[in-house]
Amino acid sequence: MIGFPTKRLRRLRYNPIVRDMVRETVLTKNDLIYPLFVVPGEKVKNEVRSMPGVFQMSIDVVVEECKELVQLGIPAIILFGIPEHKDEVGSGAYDPNGIIQRAVRAIKKEVKNLLVITDVCMCEYTSHGHCGILDGERILNDPTIELLAKEAVTHAQAGADIIAPSDMMDGRVAVIRKALDENGFEEIPILSYAVKYASGYYGPFRDAAESAPAFGDRRSHQMDVANSDEAIREAESDIEEGADMIMVKPAGPYLDIIFRVKEKFGMPTAAYQVSGEYAMIKAAGKLGWIDEQRVMMESLIAIKRAGADMILTYFAKDVAKLLK
Repeated sequence: MIGFPTKRLRRLRYNPIVRDMVRETVLTKNDLIYPLFVVPGEKVKNEVRSMPGVFQMSIDVVVEECKELVQLGIPAIILFGIPEHKDEVGSGAYDPNGIIQRAVRAIKKEVKNLLVITDVCMCEYTSHGHCGILDGERILNDPTIELLAKEAVTHAQAGADIIAPSDMMDGRVAVIRKALDENGFEEIPILSYAVKYASGYYGPFRDAAESAPAFGDRRSHQMDVANSDEAIREAESDIEEGADMIMVKPAGPYLDIIFRVKEKFGMPTAAYQVSGEYAMIKAAGKLGWIDEQRVMMESLIAIKRAGADMILTYFAKDVAKLLK
């Protein structure tokens, strides 16, 4: 094997043009999915305290935001809804005139060339903040997935392009796929939150979505942060049930999982750079402890380098402006 001084790896680093030409991983606008939080009312734009630059927005404001996203070249959004009223069975989630259903219709009417993904879960809509129907403090799997299927169908009827179940109930992809097909939506893809960990990085999201559980936590259905092989089983199960794309959440602390899932299945793979990842970079940047823009880009390139084809990130607008 040839060694130093003949072998000089730095030769490809001296010139910035050469560095660009030999770069192995390239982040583009087409990789980005921007999360949006929809609330009742008009002309509402409330900044989330723990997520600077992220807002709860009423439907009219969301529509204008989506127009800006198209101009920036961001191809897709994912919607999370906060209903006016919550109840024990999360009826706002599957109400045909619910907050997300109305938002999807408004966006589709006013905005062209934007892919609308809808999060399918119950936690934003239940009075107890858990992801399903309760029996005491136990989350019931099978009754919950029937309601998730109803929710998914109403999203598709409203015009959603992709359905993204995030609940982590067993069997929900199969039930949702069956319901979509039976209602004439066999062409609507499912982006499954296949590998979703019970992570401490979700804290700021619960401020944004107003979905903190009233008691306990979500470890009975979200994955143990210590487990890796289980992620493969979860992804495999959702693929067998009909998922067209799979997601790993969170992203940054689970780059090894993104890599394993992509290498094993070769499926279109999304990764969610979650609220805690965003908040930490923003906070450290504000304090001057890091170069926020540089760390933002480095974190996203690392996620793509690990194998993600799509990245859900609250930095999407910042990145699009930078790439532009």
